[in-house]
Amino acid sequence: MSDIRIEGVMKEGNRLFTTVTVGQSESVYGEKIVHKKNKTLRAWNPYRSKLAAAILKKTNILCSKENKILYLGAATGTTVSHLSDILIQGTVYAVEVSPFAMQKLIELSKKRKNILPILADAFHPEKYRHIVPEVDIVYQDISQRNQLQIFIKNIENYLKKNGQGIIMVKARSINVTMEPNKVYEEIKQKLQQQSYKITDYKKLDPYAKDHACIVVRRS
Repeated sequence: MSDIRIEGVMKEGNRLFTTVTVGQSESVYGEKIVHKKNKTLRAWNPYRSKLAAAILKKTNILCSKENKILYLGAATGTTVSHLSDILIQGTVYAVEVSPFAMQKLIELSKKRKNILPILADAFHPEKYRHIVPEVDIVYQDISQRNQLQIFIKNIENYLKKNGQGIIMVKARSINVTMEPNKVYEEIKQKLQQQSYKITDYKKLDPYAKDHACIVVRRS
């Protein structure tokens, strides 16, 4: 088993794990718990988490245990829970618009104090200005045609200088008739037009069909 560049993330073959802190060793969504070399690890399924897929694809994602992350499209907390493992001295600000998903996020946050669930529409980032500070990373995983606009609005409101933006581009949600590679290129061009520097880009097949991860830095 080898370390990934991100502290708290381990890799064995083509399997990914996050290191569990004391008192949080129970399964969150049915994932396997593994004990190795005095460490408790949670299996991180790349078919269920696009962030895990991006890490396995060796995407240049910089994340440390002290980071503050604004997570847009948190759903029921699958990926959020693994970020909670990583950010042992940080916070995940988990924005989700669905009240049903929010119920599960709230239950998760009761057990994991570094998760702050926010019931809000990410298209209106001003709605949670009283809750979210300047962050190190803005991470977005939203299935909407205007996901790029949402991503940029949140970066402009919350991402610190030299902070990192990570967008999971869902080609079929943006334009169902356009070939996915063309969608990715269009998104990259629009980001560059907004003066964001693209630091990495990876397609996420076979883990997430017609999805790509684009990483940008705000200068």
